[in-house]
Amino acid sequence: MDEPALTDNYRGAFDGHLPPPRRPAVLIVDVVMAYLDPASPLYAGVEQALASCVRLVRASRAGGVPVIFTNVEYEPGGKDGGVFYRKVPALKAFDRGSPLGKFPPSLQPQDGDAVITKQYASAFFGTPLAAVLRERHIDGLLIGGFSTSGCVRATALDACQNGFLPFVVSDACGDRHPDPHQANLFDLQAKYAEVIGEAAALEIIAGAQV
Repeated sequence: MDEPALTDNYRGAFDGHLPPPRRPAVLIVDVVMAYLDPASPLYAGVEQALASCVRLVRASRAGGVPVIFTNVEYEPGGKDGGVFYRKVPALKAFDRGSPLGKFPPSLQPQDGDAVITKQYASAFFGTPLAAVLRERHIDGLLIGGFSTSGCVRATALDACQNGFLPFVVSDACGDRHPDPHQANLFDLQAKYAEVIGEAAALEIIAGAQV
């Protein structure tokens, strides 16, 4: 007997949907030079996703929607990186002072944007992000950044678990290979988040209650 198609296998169990947030923020996860510099061990070839992030941020600023950036920074040698730093030696790219930890020239935080510095995959773990969102009465996030299978996925999952509507913008996310990118988008849509394109994200931004 043939195995059922993947979508058929999930139908009826993992095909629910979430309403779009009314008071969203745009969350740009780890869009830094480590993923954009071809000389970096973490280079992922995600320039198209960067361009989508730029457009989302531009529209958000024009519409008064909050913009939040995350980056990663470690004490020299990863003293505050724990098991994550030990597991992924390439994370030394984020030791304090490394140019690979900087934001790219085309996407820099501006006055009024929040910057959350983290040491682990999720933007929520060990950071004030949830408190920042609640203080601003944010009910959901439009999430872009790097990488889809890593920090984007972890952040979307924790957004769900913290009560914020997670909307992952597929065009604004990237990974070092298309297979984990697509697999994680599929799983996020099935279980934890809504996965939408850039055009749909721009519609949510345009209709936001600011």
